[in-house]
Amino acid sequence: MFFTYTGATATEDDKVYLRPETAQGIFVQFKNVVDTTRVKIPFGIGNTGRSFRNEVTPRNFTFRSREFEQAELEFFCHPDDSFEWYKFWRDFRMEWWQSIGLAGENLILREHEKDELSHYSTGTSDVEYRFPFTAPGFGELEGIAHRGNYDLTQHAKHSGAKLEYFDTDRGELLPNGAKKGERYMPHCIEPAAGLDRGALALMCEAYTRDETRPSPEIMKFHPRVAPIKAAVFPLVNKDGMPEVAEKLHADLFKRFGRAGFIETDAKQSIGKRYARMDEAGCPYCFTIDGDTLKDQTVTVRHRDTGVQERIAIGLVTEFLGEALSR
Repeated sequence: MFFTYTGATATEDDKVYLRPETAQGIFVQFKNVVDTTRVKIPFGIGNTGRSFRNEVTPRNFTFRSREFEQAELEFFCHPDDSFEWYKFWRDFRMEWWQSIGLAGENLILREHEKDELSHYSTGTSDVEYRFPFTAPGFGELEGIAHRGNYDLTQHAKHSGAKLEYFDTDRGELLPNGAKKGERYMPHCIEPAAGLDRGALALMCEAYTRDETRPSPEIMKFHPRVAPIKAAVFPLVNKDGMPEVAEKLHADLFKRFGRAGFIETDAKQSIGKRYARMDEAGCPYCFTIDGDTLKDQTVTVRHRDTGVQERIAIGLVTEFLGEALSR
């Protein structure tokens, strides 16, 4: 672990350790969450935050560093159901990474061998990505671990707190038809992902070169993770086109502004504006031209293929909404 000192004297009595993961805060708050929210098992508690490791050889950009961002979920369930939940989260997390653009041979799901497992784990899988600096091998993006009841048991042992869960939906039937209830220490499934690594993997996957284009470097982000969701351009900065573009931009920003940036620009040739958006990873550009003023249609340009099509200006919001929900 990474240690430092608190206070001005910096003696051994002042030594503190920076957290190597965010998960333990969830276990500490387990009883508080159960008592205050009245949530029933199965349920999960998720958080994100900064973790610290005393890495000896930080390298490969943000893939390995002394401080990094994590996203962790502790999913609590009944011991009898725990392995099925482990399989669910293992497969679901793999599908999620695929859904945001890491589909293909660069992404694998690897089950740990028995000699790799932590002492508390009965099953662990890693979602791994083939980074340029790990090729032909893979680097870990996320680990999904069946932690059993190890953490809650240890916290109960050292704190003296009673962390067993009383499940009113289990147990034998009483004469009045109600369940007797069952008291048990929940088991925990933990998906833990590196956010820095995830962002790096998305950029590595998106980076594409197409020498046939004026600007050969393209970022083919999945629309759901593209920082710029769409761009609205007037073909020329006159003849009423800027006013129509401004209104369409305002409509799209109102609907999608919280999901990402909606660009607008009237400078330079339309080809240069398209190229700039390709480099930034914007998936769709909507262009207002002379025909827009006549028939209320706009040109839609698709980043990945460069193909252009025309749709009604009134359907642009629906078009973009469907694209961002895939």
